[in-house]
This record gives sequence, C-alpha cells and structure tokens, in this order.
Amino acid sequence: MAHKRQTDGADQSVYEHLQEVGDLAEEFARKIGLEGAGRLIGLLHDFGKYSSQFQNYIKSATGDYDRDDDDYVDAVSLKGKIDHSSAGAQWLWKKMRVFGGAGQGELCGQILALCIASHHSGLIDCVDRNDRLVFSERMAKPEAKTHVSECDASADKELIEQIKALADVGLVKELFGKLQNLADFDRGRREGFTIAEHFRIGFLTRFLLSCLIDADRLNSAEFEMPERVVEREARVGNQSWPIAIGRLEEKLALLSARNHVDELRSEISENCRSRAAGKQGIYTLTVPTGGGKTYASLRYALHHAQNHGLDRIIYIIPYTSIIEQNAQAIRDLIERDSDDFPWVLEHHSNLEPEQQTWQSKLVSENWDAPIVLTTMVQFLETLFSGGTRSVRRLHQLANTVLVFDEIQTLPVNCVHLFCNAVNFLVDHCRTTAVLCTATQPLLNQLRNPDQGQLVIPDDNELAGNVAESFEALSRVNIDNACKPGGWSLNEVSELIMEQYQIVGSCLLIVNTKAWAKSVYEACKEHVGSEALFHLSTNQCPAHRKQMFGVIRSRLDEGLPVLCVSTQLIEAGVDIDFACVIRFVAGLDSIAQAAGRCNRNGRLKDDAGNLRKGHVYVVNPDHETTGMLEDIQVGKEMAHRVLSEAHDDFLAPAAMNRYFEYYFFNRAGEMAYPLTAKQVGRETSILNLLSANCGCNAEYPGRAGRIPLMKHSFQEAARQFKAIDAPTEGVIVPYGEGIALINDLCGIGKEFDPGTYYRRLRDAQQFSVNLFPNVFTKLREVGALHEIQEGYGIYYLKEEHYSEAFGVSAEVVASHSFLSV
Repeated sequence: MAHKRQTDGADQSVYEHLQEVGDLAEEFARKIGLEGAGRLIGLLHDFGKYSSQFQNYIKSATGDYDRDDDDYVDAVSLKGKIDHSSAGAQWLWKKMRVFGGAGQGELCGQILALCIASHHSGLIDCVDRNDRLVFSERMAKPEAKTHVSECDASADKELIEQIKALADVGLVKELFGKLQNLADFDRGRREGFTIAEHFRIGFLTRFLLSCLIDADRLNSAEFEMPERVVEREARVGNQSWPIAIGRLEEKLALLSARNHVDELRSEISENCRSRAAGKQGIYTLTVPTGGGKTYASLRYALHHAQNHGLDRIIYIIPYTSIIEQNAQAIRDLIERDSDDFPWVLEHHSNLEPEQQTWQSKLVSENWDAPIVLTTMVQFLETLFSGGTRSVRRLHQLANTVLVFDEIQTLPVNCVHLFCNAVNFLVDHCRTTAVLCTATQPLLNQLRNPDQGQLVIPDDNELAGNVAESFEALSRVNIDNACKPGGWSLNEVSELIMEQYQIVGSCLLIVNTKAWAKSVYEACKEHVGSEALFHLSTNQCPAHRKQMFGVIRSRLDEGLPVLCVSTQLIEAGVDIDFACVIRFVAGLDSIAQAAGRCNRNGRLKDDAGNLRKGHVYVVNPDHETTGMLEDIQVGKEMAHRVLSEAHDDFLAPAAMNRYFEYYFFNRAGEMAYPLTAKQVGRETSILNLLSANCGCNAEYPGRAGRIPLMKHSFQEAARQFKAIDAPTEGVIVPYGEGIALINDLCGIGKEFDPGTYYRRLRDAQQFSVNLFPNVFTKLREVGALHEIQEGYGIYYLKEEHYSEAFGVSAEVVASHSFLSV
C-alpha cells in the first residue's frame, strides 16, 4: 500500500502509484525531450515503499494494523524516520553508472538518482559546506536503512521488467545527448566547465525534479480527490488559443481612438501582433507608461502561443496590485461564464506553509492553467528556493510565453541567477520571454557577462520605434525639488495640500509605510474622508481593489482625490492623477510614478490646449534607518542623473545612463554573494549552483573522466531569499475574508481537500504577506490564530485590521463576531 484515502478508506497500491506517477512524469519531461528519464524516476521514486518496514509503518498509521498485531509499530514515533527514497536512487545509480567509457552513465545516473533521493526534501547537496561528498554518502547508505535488495525482491515483476528495460544504455544516450547541448564535454574534461555550463547541468536536474514532484503530488491529490482528474484533463490540450484570440480581437476592434495617446497604444498593439509569428527567443517590449502594455503583451503572447503550439502564458509581476488589475482586464477580454475551465489563475500569496503538511501538499498551487499571473517573488522561489513546495511548478515554465511586467524591479542580487535560468528556459525548453517596462534595465549589458547575462538580438524590440513612442507619449515634466536638509512632514503635507487645492487630484508616493501613515494622518484635518485615501501592502488585495475602484470613479467624474501610497501604486496601476509627488528613489521608480500623472493626456490649459502634468521629486528629511539598499543606491544614482543635462529625464537615453551607473555600482552584488559567517567561506549562490569554486572535495578516480556534479543545492536553497525578509501570508477579516476564515476554521477533522483547495484560492484576495518581525509581534499580542492546529495557515483577529491602514499590531477596530 502506498496511500489510503481519507474519505472511503480505499487503498492505492505501491505499483499503482508508481505507474501513475511514471505516466505523469513522462508527460512533463517530454517537454524537453527526456520522457524516458521522467518515466524512470517516476517508477522508482517510492521504490522503498516495498520494504516490510514501510508497509508495517503505513498500515499501523492508517489503522490496518491494531496494537495487538505482531507487525504493528508506533507510527507516530517513526514518522519521517523511514527512508523510502534512497532505495530507488541506489538501484538506479548502481544500474546506470556502468554505462559509457568516459563516465557518461555516472553523470546521468547521478542526475536521476538525485531527483529520486530529493523528492521529499528538495535537491540535496552533492557536496556540502564542510566538503562532505553527500551524494556519495547517500549512494553508500547501508542496506539496513534503505532496504534496496528487499525492495528489488518484493516489487511487482512487471515493475522490475519496466525499470530494467528503461535503465539501459539507450536512456544514457538520450540524457547525455541533452547534456551535450548544455556543455562542451571535450573541453570540460580537459579544462573544466564554464559557470554557465555547470549552472545548466544543475538546472536540468532541478527541472527533472520538478517533473517528479508535481507528478507525485498530483497523483496523491487525485487519488484523494478523484474529481481533480476530470478537472486536469479538461485543461490539458484545451487551451484553445484561437477562441481566446477571437475574443481579444473582437474587443480590440470595438475600441475607438479618443486622442493621440489611444492612437499610439493601437500602433504598439499592432506591432506586437505582427511580430508574434516570429521565432521564439528573448524580446523586449519597451513602452512608455500608459502605452497599453497589458493589451499589447497579451496580444503578442496569445498569437505567439498559437503560432508555436505553446501550453500557457505566465505573467510575472512585481506587485499584487498589478496582478489584481491585469487579471481582471484579461478576464474581461477572454473569459466567459460558459467556459468549461477558468482561463486565468492568480497566484500571489504565501498562504501555503513552507513546512508542508499532507493537507497543503494536496492543495498547493502548480500553475496548471492557460494564463497564470504570479509575482516575481513566487517566480524566483520556483527557480531557486528549497523544499518541494515551489519547485513543482518549474516544469510549467517550458513550452510557455513568460511576460515579465516591470522587469526593472528584479532584485539586484538575483540578476545573474535570473539571466542564467531564463537563458536555459529559452534555449532548451521552447520558452519565449518578453521583458516589459517603460524603464528597460540593461540585462544584456552587464559588467560580468561570464556570470550570466541575457542574449537579446538587436531587432527583438516588439514596440517599434521606442524613441518616437516616448517623445509622442511625453505627458509630464519632472521637477527636481530636492533641497539641502530635506522636506519635513509639515512641508510635505503643505505641498500635497497645495497641489490638491490647485489641480483637484494629487498622489503622493513614499518609500516607507511609516511616512505614508504620517502624511495621511496630517491631511485628515483638512480633507474630507470621502476624498482622502491611504494605500499600502498592509491592506489585502480585495481591500485595495475596492479603493482603486472608488479612486478611479472619482477621478473620472472630476471629483477631488488626495491619495498617499507606498510604491505599490507606481508600476502598472491604471490610474490618472493631475499631479504626482514622489519621494526621491531610483530614476526607474520616478518614471513609473510619473506614469500615474496625466496618464491619458487629459490635462488642458486655460485656452483648452493640451498641457503637461507636474511630477515633483522631493527628499524627506528623514527615512527609516536600514532602508533597503536597492532604494538607497537608486536614490544616489537618480540624484546623479538629475544633476546632468537631459532634455527629458524619462527618455530612454537618460534611463540607460541611470542603469549604467546603477549596475556598474552594484556589479559585485549580482551573483547573490554570501559571507564566511553564512556558509563558512566567501562565495555566492551562483557559485554554489555552478562551479562551486572553493570546494575542496573530489570524487575518487575521476582523472580524465567526465566531471560529476559538485553543486551545493541544499545550501544554496537554504541561503536564498527572493526578498530580504521572506514573508508569510495571513488571511485578514476584510469583507468576504470573514466568511472564508469561518469556513476554513470549520473544516475540522473531516478534511475535505476539494473545499480546502477552493477556499485557499479564494483567500488569496483576502490575505496580507507579513515580514517575520511583524508576524512575530502579532503572535505575541494574540492577534494571530491558526485555522486548525498543524495546518500552518493563520488568520488575523478582526480588531487588528483597520479600514484605513490594514493590518495593525495595535487594536484598531471594534470586534463584531467571528463564529470560530
């Protein structure tokens, strides 16, 4: 027995589970031409479950044995102590390592054995920080602990015949042929591989692990919830791009040009449609703010996916506020209530616990939808984080159009990692990448290209003539109002009030939540509550969406609006103020903030002629100590560019100069450096995932043979953080969030995975991602509770959620009633 269903007590045999996981892993690995490898690791991943020790454990845990049976064991005390992943890895390693005169079988066997050994933990180290050959030790783990011989004798004969037929020289040729596309093995044997070659071999291993983990989790979930098989099969092969394209083109045809801004948006959109038939690769879409990036990129992606037979489109977006807006825009364009499956999936919260329970494994998100919108944080965790929660999504990035919205927000320390991963996906996984922004970073012109930079052909700009577009869409002037000593709170408040009274709508964008709250409080005495708004990531998506709706409605009707916001509003949010004031930050942030001013070119002078809006850049007299280095260095480089002579600080020439300064100044940070205090020596995550220079461990007897991997996968994953302080999602009692909390708390012992899965998806709109210090403080004051003990999902008490500010460590609202 491999699993027992909770609902009706039905058993899934080990043989059934291995066959079904093998089918799925084969399907997923076929995307990169390694279907045989995928099937083999699927068939062997739980080979250790054939041991009598594991069978006694699972039958005791599920009640098949009672305490009086001779084979009964205390399942609670043994949980996690029975190794059932090493047996398959050892069986495969022993079988495959003998093939190939130069060690081809050893490298191929190592890659596949690593996947099997790691499918519960995330990729293990080949060599650890203490120079232990961890992989070699795992392959030499004693029979008394792995039971590989017992499993070989006990396994179903049909399974043994299949794995013996697969694990032969033909599979080595298939896999090694793929590896030869990743690295020059002749040179590698003589001189060693390059950083990029080492990285690609390791990343291929992670890709195969993704195929296995997703297959394993899907099969477990579908055994527990058979209806999910029907749901998955309804999606597979039914991404009918012609239907989506027809609906999109029908909507676009109905849009009329109201002014020159709309005309230019239409021209950019047409350029994208005409370029969609081109070959796959890495493209840029450099569009001024307000230039219709969402529609243009979707138009390109849909036509391109149809032309190349791709599986899905994934938007990678920096802020949840943009996800909410873009997801709704896409749904409005192509979804219908009569559709058999949802076209659009939003995935942006951290509600799934890092330490996964069996419940969370059944319902965790794997991006199986035609169009997915997710965050850059989730994307980077899929590429590089540890454990099994995120990596299962990696294979979904193959046969895909990846649209990176506001690509300039990529964390600097991840630049080389990101470039190497995207190059792999584009070159080896039939993936197309589109870098969208008004402020294009120079990811193909890095100071250390040998560590990984993007390869973007000169003619791969989708928007057309970028310089002409920026000139035609110039709608604001940048006023550098920075002064010695900076602006005090009173001075900032006076400036925003003055502009609000002159032009009727004003937006202030600050760098910290503390400043946003202080200015909002200062303005409350002078502005009616119906016209004053505060926005920050302490508010859940549904809350912000509601406020954006009210703000847009008031702006469209010409009613007064004064809004104080953190930077969440500045990238991609379709909103149009008469004046914007921006605390000094990177020039790219200033440009994005400018995109919220006179966005639709509606401002006119007294004579009725079009005029430009004003964006004031001010420096506060104080900001929180320990501000993120991205902001601090960005401010310094922005000051440098603003002090130079540029006709237009928002034009590509000025922006290129800014990124030249910014990237040159931070070139040493781009490989994700690590200190000796962190890992025992100065190194980087890029190094740990590639050449691992500084590692003194050597595999014996390798002279003249193909190098085996020495990657420190687990150590790199342990150190990797997509943002400086990883966040944890909490469901908040705003609007429908109250009912969702009640439903989730009411699940009780009768766990219904289907209901739980749907409720967690819904709860994304009512969750806030909290930094560890905030999460800890809220727990200390009793503001957080677990929906059910052991589930790892938390909700916030109602009195700690403010209508104005969102999550608060202090009591800020009256308690109504939560029936939990």
